[in-house]
Amino acid sequence: MVTRTALTGIAGLTSLALAVQGGTLAPLEWGGHPLTVDALPRVVHVAHRGGAREVPENSMSGLMAAYERGTAQVLDFDTRMLRDGHMVVIHDRTLNRTTYLGGPVRNLDLRDWQGVRLRPKDVLPGSWRSERPPTVAEVLDRFGGRIVLMLEAKDPESLRALAGLLRDRGLTRSVFVNSNRPAVARRAHRMGLVAQLWRSADQMRRDRPERWVPFVDLLDVDHRARDGDLLRAARSGIPRVWAHTVVTPAQRDRVLALGCNGVITDAPGRLARRPPGPTPAARAARTLRALRARHAVRALRALRAAQRGAMP
Repeated sequence: MVTRTALTGIAGLTSLALAVQGGTLAPLEWGGHPLTVDALPRVVHVAHRGGAREVPENSMSGLMAAYERGTAQVLDFDTRMLRDGHMVVIHDRTLNRTTYLGGPVRNLDLRDWQGVRLRPKDVLPGSWRSERPPTVAEVLDRFGGRIVLMLEAKDPESLRALAGLLRDRGLTRSVFVNSNRPAVARRAHRMGLVAQLWRSADQMRRDRPERWVPFVDLLDVDHRARDGDLLRAARSGIPRVWAHTVVTPAQRDRVLALGCNGVITDAPGRLARRPPGPTPAARAARTLRALRARHAVRALRALRAAQRGAMP
């Protein structure tokens, strides 16, 4: 079991940077350039809220665990705006479900946020300690450019603030900006961001996704939608069509068979699991059999050559 503690001193982690041409700063891990969405493989796995069935959702320690495990190529998290304009990482409008406090997130300022503590679910595997939920800036500074990120703008009016955070860090091509509203996706595209649009199964019954091709980079569809609706999305002309929120291999296999090229999952570790391979002893035995077979073939060829040479 893995025990995760609260990550303190984030500023110390993010200060690890080097000066590059033009006087800007880039994390050492970038190697001079951030990882962008263009580097993603053909089929993508996304850790939804960090993998909410495996780690505390929208937590720094959960995102770090998902990153270190390497079971997803994209880390997803949710964003909301505080009353003073600071952007923080949390899904709900209120603190009640995921923290030890209650009340609307929007009523807090950054100083109040420092006193919020997450309440990890008892059903999660492993042992997890309470920690402060991060700000969006902290997540971008910790992971931006090292892995592709996906953030949902829960407050549409926060789009300008999010764009500023991404531009300041050179991450406009490294982060998908997600919303359920086509108008917000259009605005994100016009701001030079990578626009993502998610749709529910009910919405997909009426959607005409081909209309969004000019401004949507990623269409995020509900895996519970009808086969025909998923097929229409996959054939819309939008380059990336990923399905949410997938938790079983059967669900994954269905959406991929219907043309999706990515899955957004609460259980990236489960979907990354493969049947166990042969044991070291079995591999050694297989190698020995192969060597013996090759030796026998060579001996047979030598014998036949000798026999041919001895014939009158």
